[in-house]
Amino acid sequence: MTPMPAHGEPPGAARGAARSSGRPPWVRFDRNELAGSFGDIGTDLPLIVGIVLATGLDAGGVFAVFGLLQVATGLVYGLPMPVQPLKAMAVLVIAQRIAGPVLLGAGLAIGLVMLALAASGALDWLARRIPLSVVRGVQFGLGLSLASLALRDYLPAMGAPGFALASGGLLAMLALWGSRRVPPGLVVIGLGATWALVTGLPVGRMVGGFGLTLPAFHVPRLEDVLAGAVALALPQLPLSLSNSVIATERTVRDLFPERAVSARRIGLTYGVVNVVAPFLGGIPACHGCGGIAGHHAFGARTGGSVVIYGTLYLVLGLFMSAPLHDVLGLFPKPVLGVVLLFEALALMALVRDQAGTPRDLAIALLVGVVALAAPQGFVAGLLLGTLVHYGFPRFGAAGDADRDAPGGPPAAV
Repeated sequence: MTPMPAHGEPPGAARGAARSSGRPPWVRFDRNELAGSFGDIGTDLPLIVGIVLATGLDAGGVFAVFGLLQVATGLVYGLPMPVQPLKAMAVLVIAQRIAGPVLLGAGLAIGLVMLALAASGALDWLARRIPLSVVRGVQFGLGLSLASLALRDYLPAMGAPGFALASGGLLAMLALWGSRRVPPGLVVIGLGATWALVTGLPVGRMVGGFGLTLPAFHVPRLEDVLAGAVALALPQLPLSLSNSVIATERTVRDLFPERAVSARRIGLTYGVVNVVAPFLGGIPACHGCGGIAGHHAFGARTGGSVVIYGTLYLVLGLFMSAPLHDVLGLFPKPVLGVVLLFEALALMALVRDQAGTPRDLAIALLVGVVALAAPQGFVAGLLLGTLVHYGFPRFGAAGDADRDAPGGPPAAV
């Protein structure tokens, strides 16, 4: 971690110490950080657009607060660790068109719960106790949910023209997959923006609507907090524990071992973000291993990429608030469906590190299916998977049935 200046010492001294010690800077702004700043936009933007359209929340306020949280996170951590919309909440809100005040109440509820878990030390205890196979299962189940939403609701939304547009986006994603020079998510978002422009994007209204608009102060009602806690925060909590905290802590340790952060610290910033955001009309947000990996893959190595990324949303929300909702309404859903589909595939692919152990893979698949199909599936999957891991050691293990099956390994004699 970059050394903090001593009392009375100029801030530049700390930066000089970092350079002299060979440690990377806390925040840097260059072409690599700029490229890295687009590493997560293909995931975030479709979810934000979907949430705004489903809930009717003020688009300018949502964008401005989301950008402000990004900038704050980049400065606090000095790592390419952005915040992201809470995915399980986003899926439920978009699919069920849950009201905006309930979503804001859910953000406050889960923020308070996460603060309590982090402050009490329970978060570190859970991070040590929840098996990785269960974490991967929750991620797999979320991927299945996103894929179902994309294929069922988004891709068919515009009929034949929409399928043609989605096909173009699909081919672009496949052709550019893994490219650091040309991020495929940006190309697909650009395709959707071009479609909106050609089919009636009100450019004149956008220019005329330019002006400063600050987010409105909002106090969540108790009934919205309680409704949001049951309908949204409870299904989100297992995913947040597994992906936003545990998997994020591991990803930081893997990519930036010299700057490893504890699950408790991640939980604290997660909690603060969600306690503050609802009062400004901002959607619930979290950290995520996918966001770190995305920024890192495109070249980011400091918090500068997150500051740049957040500034983009902040400028749009503050200065383009008036026409922003209309613009988002014209964005083609099939294009959002393509991006959601590939986000789903990326989440489901994380289960591959469990393939080497049949038992762990079986638990992960069990959790994923339960998370997709059961009522309160993410909670049920987390509890069931943990129970199976500790209480049923024979489940999923290679046994006599596997050895005797055709093509299986020979039984011992």
